[in-house]
Amino acid sequence: MFEQYSLKQWGFKPEQMDADVVGRIPVVLNYDSRYFQDRYQAVPREGYTQMITNMLSNKRIKVMLGTNFMDIAHLQEGKVYIMGQEFRGSVYYTGKVDELAGFVFGLLPYRSFKLQFERINVEYFQDVAQVNYPNQYDFTRITEFKHIQPSESKDTVILKEYPLEHVHGENDPFYPVFNKESRGRYEKYAEFLQQYKQIILVGRLAEYKYYDMDDVVARALDVVEQAMQG
Repeated sequence: MFEQYSLKQWGFKPEQMDADVVGRIPVVLNYDSRYFQDRYQAVPREGYTQMITNMLSNKRIKVMLGTNFMDIAHLQEGKVYIMGQEFRGSVYYTGKVDELAGFVFGLLPYRSFKLQFERINVEYFQDVAQVNYPNQYDFTRITEFKHIQPSESKDTVILKEYPLEHVHGENDPFYPVFNKESRGRYEKYAEFLQQYKQIILVGRLAEYKYYDMDDVVARALDVVEQAMQG
């Protein structure tokens, strides 16, 4: 199951992956069938969209949709320029780290997805929130959101995920691809960006690290706490 799923998800066999990827697979010695073994497991009461909306509701925050960070900012000789002016404040960057550095060491590999939503005229499509398909079909899994955020609708919405290679400028990056070569290239980028002391890299794409949602929220809270103390 893990071999075929990994081959479909990542495009190569488990033995070609970095050990950190395979190390995420939980090994349990009991009859608990849940993927995560945490004592408390939950999602935001009103969903992640509302959680992000609440975070952005501060009047001191300006949101610029449809704007690539590199269209309004550039790095030069240890300094960060935004809108043509030197910016001396902290920059919390969550995008692709190779793009931030101008691809000076080449492209880092990422995996992407084609996301296909379907509305179905049944109360429930499957028995659980997520079902993986390691062997059959081109998609890796189906998620049914009513299991996560219950609603009284007579219809249901499912999401099929079709894994793809990320092509810069054509589709969105979702997961960093871990192997010896990519890890070495990322370390070059991390070292290169150390000259920009005000830039803090946060998240999957910027840190080139596989974060689950709970992990990345904890990471964000840690970064904020460090900023408040410093």
